[in-house]
Amino acid sequence: MPWFVKIERGIVDKPTFDQFVPAHRAYVQSLIQQGRGAKTGYWGDFGGGMLLFEAESLADAKAIVAADPLVKGGCVNYELHEWKIVVE
Repeated sequence: MPWFVKIERGIVDKPTFDQFVPAHRAYVQSLIQQGRGAKTGYWGDFGGGMLLFEAESLADAKAIVAADPLVKGGCVNYELHEWKIVVE
């Protein structure tokens, strides 16, 4: 399966954002359980973060991102890219 990356920047205040973090973590855990190799984290030096995951296609990746509680809650702007791995 191809890999995809959602690069995001928060667009709401921290208290609002933090309300969606538990649901986001649970969502990423569900992606892991589905075998999508998901990993998520945030930038240490500025607001925002990244979600790395496997999907069947770009359409599948878009659906996965659209279901992320941070996206559904209007907490982030994001870019979605297919990631071409050159060295494993």
